[in-house]
Amino acid sequence: MPKTDILKLIFHHDQRLDDLAPAAEEDGSEDLLASFMKPDPTYSTLYFSATDLSSQEFGVNTLSKYDEFIAILEKGLGETEYHTSKGKYSSLKEAVDVLEMNEALVVSDDEVETGIIHSFTRKMLRDVLEKGWIIMYKREARDGFDLHFFTKKNIYTNFFYLLQAMLPDAFRFFSINGKRVSSEKQFYFETWKLDKPPHGFEEVFPESVL
Repeated sequence: MPKTDILKLIFHHDQRLDDLAPAAEEDGSEDLLASFMKPDPTYSTLYFSATDLSSQEFGVNTLSKYDEFIAILEKGLGETEYHTSKGKYSSLKEAVDVLEMNEALVVSDDEVETGIIHSFTRKMLRDVLEKGWIIMYKREARDGFDLHFFTKKNIYTNFFYLLQAMLPDAFRFFSINGKRVSSEKQFYFETWKLDKPPHGFEEVFPESVL
């Protein structure tokens, strides 16, 4: 029986940076109305998870097309470098391989001090997002790991169309509104409700349009 792979992209856009950590306090000289008219700075998260239904294993590393999946993420991120606590890499796969579980890397062409990468406080995460850097965590999954991106710019479409182009042979692909995921049971919907996913859990097909 062929392997049945499920890829889930859980997105959560327009989250307030101030919810991570408040901005530096103003000195009070700014006009109150002007402060209200400022756009509220936001960030996005993208969480990639996967399931091999035939073996009931969980984690993006269980994908039969894992190498191709990582290559797609690298293509979506463009020409850049990956900074880890162990050094700088030009290959996303190599960078992911050296990460410890729940450790982060920084995606940026800038020089990044490796000492800050071991652990980001909420304020540090806010500060690096405001620089335009992308942060990616290697999150522990039941049988390996998932990948979790934090970014100030919404880069959802950087990955969506490239992953869609891998259909229908590579995996079944679901795009999921993170606001709809309220429990672990919903997160693992594919194990009990694959035939009728919850509202906001949209399966992507080769002909799907955004």
